[in-house]
Amino acid sequence: MSDWRQFPGAAELDAALAEHIARRLEEDIQRLGHASLAVSGGSTPVGLFRRLASQRLDWGRVWVTLVDERCVATDSPDSNEHLVRSELLQQHAAAAHFLGLAGACSDGPEQLEQQLAALPRPFSAVVLGMGTDGHTASWFPRATNLADLLDPANPALVATTDPVTAPHRRVTLTLPAVLNSRELLLHITGAGKRELLHGAVERGFPVASVLLQNTTPATIWWAPQ
Repeated sequence: MSDWRQFPGAAELDAALAEHIARRLEEDIQRLGHASLAVSGGSTPVGLFRRLASQRLDWGRVWVTLVDERCVATDSPDSNEHLVRSELLQQHAAAAHFLGLAGACSDGPEQLEQQLAALPRPFSAVVLGMGTDGHTASWFPRATNLADLLDPANPALVATTDPVTAPHRRVTLTLPAVLNSRELLLHITGAGKRELLHGAVERGFPVASVLLQNTTPATIWWAPQ
């Protein structure tokens, strides 16, 4: 099981995680001249994004992309790109370069695959969330291509998928693409998700693929609310 970092509340978690990510980005900027970050959507990371946007670093050397995206208009409230542009790419972070995933919904993943391959990688960090069904990224338990998405030997960086149990077709990074990172940060809140995560391996949830791998350091960042 991955290491846990626990906080009394979401505000403390968001502040600590934002500082941690900023240090990771700054280390790569100083060492490599650039840095890259893949983030997830949903309601949980909003506070984190706002904290991260205020971090002072050379954002012009940072590339930001998404772990996954819904096939909706990019100005839709359901769009992860909309969330990132509204909450993360603000203040100091407005200078960052951004690569969205929504184009693959209409054009297929081929061009996006090339664009992702051109980003600075390994990612400096990948921030993941988790749903109440044990999915992370858009690796949903009933997706027909779940085995391909989680195949460590899959050469694809990105793929489309039908979650079956959730609205909208999705675009998602594959497990190998996510693991091509200096670290994975699983960001969750609430007692229910803590309990679910503790049973994820035994119950075979998709998020277990992150917990069981030994390729990339993974840390769970949790607060009760």
